[in-house]
Amino acid sequence: MKTLLLAAGLFTLAAPLSAQDTTVVTGATIIDGTGREPARDVSIVIAGGNIVSVGSSASIRIPKKARVIPAQGKYVIPGLMDANVHLVYGVSVEFLARYEGRFEELIAEAAQVGLANGLTTVFDSWGPLTPLLAVRDRIAKGEIPGSRLYVAGNIIGLTGPFGRDFNADAEKSVSKGFRNRIDEMWEEGTGPELMWMTPDSLRLAIRRYTARGMDFLKYAVSGHTQMEMLMFSPEQQRVIVEEGHRAGIVVQTHTTSVESLRQAIEAGVDLMQHCSISGRVPIPDATLALLQSRKVWCAVQPVTKVRLDATVAAATSFPRRVFYDELIKVEEANERRMVAAGIPVLLATDAGIMNPDEHDALPEAMKKDENTDHGQAHFLWFKAMAEKGMKPMDAILAATSNIAKAYHKDREIGTLEPGKRADLVILDADPLADIMNVMKISVVMKDGAVVDRAVLPLKRVLTRK
Repeated sequence: MKTLLLAAGLFTLAAPLSAQDTTVVTGATIIDGTGREPARDVSIVIAGGNIVSVGSSASIRIPKKARVIPAQGKYVIPGLMDANVHLVYGVSVEFLARYEGRFEELIAEAAQVGLANGLTTVFDSWGPLTPLLAVRDRIAKGEIPGSRLYVAGNIIGLTGPFGRDFNADAEKSVSKGFRNRIDEMWEEGTGPELMWMTPDSLRLAIRRYTARGMDFLKYAVSGHTQMEMLMFSPEQQRVIVEEGHRAGIVVQTHTTSVESLRQAIEAGVDLMQHCSISGRVPIPDATLALLQSRKVWCAVQPVTKVRLDATVAAATSFPRRVFYDELIKVEEANERRMVAAGIPVLLATDAGIMNPDEHDALPEAMKKDENTDHGQAHFLWFKAMAEKGMKPMDAILAATSNIAKAYHKDREIGTLEPGKRADLVILDADPLADIMNVMKISVVMKDGAVVDRAVLPLKRVLTRK
């Protein structure tokens, strides 16, 4: 096999090709996700769901019966990813009562909405494990379309939807049987009771849980509604990390304070969700330095200026949001410092498809630039990070190869290189000239197949026409 190194830094593998199941994207400008400069007039040969070769259009031999997708004047980037979604999104009594028994439908719908908007891969970090695994596997087998799905199940140490960490008031209005049924679907033996355990007992509990077949673990270092509360001891955290790594999977955290952030880094985690949240105290310079030196990936959930202003204005409308205007301003400052310091971050949104009835009930100010609305949330992420000074190329890496590396999936996805899965998005305009051009999607491909975006989602449950 002959390898040709192009001036643009791309490689062409000049191997014999069969026209059967071969697709060639021709004449595009390629932004390959490696951080290299874009290459113009490049063609991508795809077969068997994989990228076979990437090179100058003049050097690529196109089989006679191959499918050709002309892309002159267009821009190709790797398939976008979201490092933190919740495809069953909602903790209200009304929502969970209405859709109990239909969670797989909700997950499939959300995965299809994401795919239609360029998200070829998403990582669900809190949800009902059994339905998530079922939909994950159906998508992987090609039985239904959807973003490639990796799942964690519960956030270890936190309750299910009707517990203290999400909706403690539910016990006042629902039966004990319903409450327990829902919470147990999420917790699966990994709820707050684990915090009472000795490290040895905790190790056995985590070992049992990792046998369930999830793709990664996520545990709470601090609380959810009680953001200032620390959860597991440093020794307990090390046990969780060790058991996750023993199972061969990535371990990540939920942190909401400066001490939880520091403890997570020292526990040896691979990735931290919303790590720009530090409560009412900015992240110390020493902790940022530790974040860099330990090379821990940092997923951030920024908001746009429009959303920031709306949130601050509406902060007193929600009991949970007391001091939230203060917290979000600290988070905003932390994100600007991270960008200035060059800390590699990941696109993460916490997004799902909101129950339309609950969305309609929100104050009008809170409907502006809704940063957790799956399908648009990742676009708002790009907008928000651009406002904080992030360069377009860095934003593209944060949404593609950085996420693949953080989750140890970079041998399969994340860049447009031979041997990788053929996940890509063809854009009508240059995202390096304006990062919001990522919204100008012409074609989405996943595993080498063109996505019929117009028909997704196949079944509308929460989405509106």
